[in-house]
Order: sequence, then structure tokens, then C-alpha cells
Amino acid sequence: MRPSDPSPEALDAGSVDAGSVDTGYVDAGYVASLAAIAAEFGITRIGVAPATVMERARTALFERRASGLHDTMQFTYKNPERSTDPQASVPGARAVLVGARPYLLDGPTAEGGDGSPRSPQARIARYAQADHYEPLRAGLRAVAHQLRRDGFKAVAFADDNSIVDREIAYRAGLGWFGKNANLLLSGAGSWFVLGSVVTTAPLPVVAEPAADGCGACRRCIDACPTGAIVQPGVVDAGKCLAWVLQKPGIIDPVFRRAIGDRIYGCDDCQEVCPPTVRLGPTQALPVAQAGSVDTHLDVCELLDASDADVLDRWGRWYLADRDPRWLRRNALVVLGNSGRGDDARVVATLARYVGGDDPALRLHAVWAARELGLTELVPDELVHDELVPDDVSDRQ
Repeated sequence: MRPSDPSPEALDAGSVDAGSVDTGYVDAGYVASLAAIAAEFGITRIGVAPATVMERARTALFERRASGLHDTMQFTYKNPERSTDPQASVPGARAVLVGARPYLLDGPTAEGGDGSPRSPQARIARYAQADHYEPLRAGLRAVAHQLRRDGFKAVAFADDNSIVDREIAYRAGLGWFGKNANLLLSGAGSWFVLGSVVTTAPLPVVAEPAADGCGACRRCIDACPTGAIVQPGVVDAGKCLAWVLQKPGIIDPVFRRAIGDRIYGCDDCQEVCPPTVRLGPTQALPVAQAGSVDTHLDVCELLDASDADVLDRWGRWYLADRDPRWLRRNALVVLGNSGRGDDARVVATLARYVGGDDPALRLHAVWAARELGLTELVPDELVHDELVPDDVSDRQ
């Protein structure tokens, strides 16, 4: 869910006209050689889809945008004509190679917390606990580089609003769409990041669509803490905590308690998914291969940090307008849900933000203070602040 632009490397599509190249060697064996390159970067699944317009995804994007289900999210909703047409990225494209890299971690640090935090700890969604996109991008760029060496145009995309990777993976036969709208890889579940290489190479497309593996199961729908899955495969972004925690602005009071200790992302719908729970661990990435891993963060530490420090440590996440205030906003909500109103550091942190000059952060700090019973921190002039809902509204 992070809007981004292609890197300079990705935009280098090469200058050779693939139409003048002998393509007789482009067969299943050639695709296997590309998969071997990708495997060196931890990409465990490869598929190939045709570079034709993704009509099904395009229709869905327009319908959901018209219904307001995208909330303020841009990403692939920003320009469905582009994000569902590989030809818009690489004119003359004939195929899209899609890769999947696991992000479920196999190791003790994947469970977080040391049992004795100095201050409340905030939980980070699994996909954001380490930088899984950079090795994915590196692997896809290596594949694109090989394709260009072989005389084709090729552009790599990952976590990019230029193409709907999940639809490409579905068309390539890697998996099916679960009721939570995630792509579930056959025999593996949904703990994967996806990316694509759009190319003029005539890669063979032989995959059949994966069979639906959900059946009558609706555990993800029932487990969603905000009821964001409004029908099978359809998510109301405005209710999805993953998006609520990313988008700028004031967090609706109705969602604040549901956020709990989450600082970034939400895994609830995947944590109850039978195929993902059963098969995901068999595909887990060793922690040693994940680089720096943060499963939780110290909330007061974040709220004490400078803008530069916040961006240095957590800037690889999507922060609207690259503004650390939205991550601080989330942290203040976590404090309000912490039950740690007797913690001197929590009290001091909230007092500082209640008295701060940022109205958005002040609003969330006042809410947190009220939730912790620290009403003495709230000056009389803020009790009726138009930006701060009263107690009745807070507890809806």
C-alpha cells in the first residue's frame, strides 16, 4: 500500500528492439534460467502472465473507486488504465514475469518483545519487520538486466503504483484471491511480497488459473477487527487498519481502540487463514537472511526521536508526504491503549504532546490521556477543543 515511483534502474528499459532478435531460445528452459537468477535473492516463486490489459482488475478498481471503497488511497487506484496495462510501462511488451519472496520469519526474534520493555511496545506487521522489498527489487532488476543483455526491453516493478502485482500473479497461476483480497500462493499461503518484470520477451505462458482454496471458510472476514472485509474479496480501505495507520489526518475515534498496540500494518486476516497458518511456516525466511529485524518498537523512544532519526530508522515504510508526524500519531494511539497510565515516562511523554503546537498530535495525545485516566494532563481550554471529540464520541 505504498505509492512510489520506479527507480532509475527500473526505468532503464534498454534500447534494443526485441523484434529484431532471434527469440527461438525463449522457452520454459529460459524462464527457468531467469528463475535461478531470482532465487539468488530469495525469490522462491516465479510465474509468467501475458502482457495484455487486466480487464478484471480494471473493472474492479473503477467500481470500488466509484463506491468509495478506496477511501483516500491512491496506489493502483490513482490511474487504473495504467496500472492494469503492462503496455503503458513497456510499449510492445509481450509478457510479465512475476516473482514472490516470503516475508514470514523463521526464528526467535520473529515473535518480538524481550519481556521487560522500558515503555509500551508497538507491534509491527510482519511484512514491515524487515526490508523485504529491497532484495525483491534487486532480484527483479537482475532478471531485467539479463533480459536486456539478451536483447529485450525489460522494466522491474515492486510495491509500485504502475502495475497490479497481485493480478499478475493470479493470471500467472501462482495462486488465488482469498476472501481477504490477498493472493494466496498454492501450497504456501499469503506471507509473500510480489513484484514484476514487464518485458518484450515472448516468455511462454502455460499456467492455468489456480483453483480456489478458500471454499466456505470465512475466518478472515470474522477476524477483521473493524469489519473491513465487506464481502468476499472486497475490502473497504477506510476501515482497514493497515490503511488507517498509513493515511494522513485524524484517526477516527471509532478505530482507535481497535488499533490496540499496532504501529504499522495489520496481520489479523492472515493469522487466522488456514492455508497461510498451515503452509506459511514451511516457506519461512530464516531470520539471518532478513537483515535488520524490528518486530516491535519502543513507543516513547519514537515519540522522543527527532524527525531525522524517525526517517533514518523507519523511513523505508510509507509515511504520507514523508512526514514523521503520522507515525507519532499512531504511537500516541498505542499509548492510549497501553494501560500504562502509572508509567512516569508515559505520563511525561503525553504531557509534552498535550502541550505541543501540532493540533493533530495534540488531539491524539488528549485522547490517549483520557483513555489512561490522566485527565489532569488536559488543560481546561482543551476540554472543549473543536478538534478533540468529547468523552461520549471517544467511546462509541
